[in-house]
Amino acid sequence: MELNTIKPAPGANKARKRVARGGGSGLGKTAGRGHKGQKSRAGGYHKVGFEGGQMPLQRRLPKRGFLATTITKAAEVRSGDLAKVGAEAIDLDGLKKAKLIPADATRAKIILAGKVEKQFSVSGIAASKGAKEAIVKAGGKVADLPAPPPVEKKLKPKAKQAAA
Repeated sequence: MELNTIKPAPGANKARKRVARGGGSGLGKTAGRGHKGQKSRAGGYHKVGFEGGQMPLQRRLPKRGFLATTITKAAEVRSGDLAKVGAEAIDLDGLKKAKLIPADATRAKIILAGKVEKQFSVSGIAASKGAKEAIVKAGGKVADLPAPPPVEKKLKPKAKQAAA
């Protein structure tokens, strides 16, 4: 084999389609665009999902559900995984170091899933009712989280009614 004899495999190179070059080509007259209508003409364009003025499907269907923006900053910890922390005192930083929660999590909650076999002192982390009972039953304790301060609503002053 020599460099000047190399050719592509048979059928590898197809001739390009030459549209609108006579009826014999199979793509003459309308050039494969069909008859009339917006898409048959030059510049015939419409938005994705456009249905010719009919209310589009994505607007006809009802909206449903929503995803909370704070969900990425909250994390769940299974009660059976608490032994991986390696310390008796468990807090948010300890869970991050043990890689049980993501590093950017600002809060966590312990849920009942798995057995608690060691004593743990949990502080600064929320716990479900069942998880609390399991930790206390194993001889540990769960510190209650302080309640968040109440949010005061600013009330608009009522308009004074004119005496009639």
